[in-house]
Amino acid sequence: MYYIYAIQSLERNYIYVGLTLNVIDRYHRHQKGYEKTTSPYRPYKLIFSMEVVENRALAREIEKYFKSASGKRWLKKNSPEVTGLSTLQDLPWKVLELLKM
Repeated sequence: MYYIYAIQSLERNYIYVGLTLNVIDRYHRHQKGYEKTTSPYRPYKLIFSMEVVENRALAREIEKYFKSASGKRWLKKNSPEVTGLSTLQDLPWKVLELLKM
């Protein structure tokens, strides 16, 4: 399974969106500073993760959406810790359209 995840810096205005096979391992790599791109913005909190079927191409398209300005805006406004996101219907319409493929 592929996972789309988003982490938010606790000290700066920075959200990173990624794609992985293991969210927990990847989150810990970001926290420990092993990832060059995110190291300067530590520490983080995980604000979003989504399991995607075993289709990397679909997972990549969803990741691209969440990396866009509108995707990051949605993450800031609708992260599960803020809104209690719990169902697929709560996802942005663009992601729902990609999932219908």
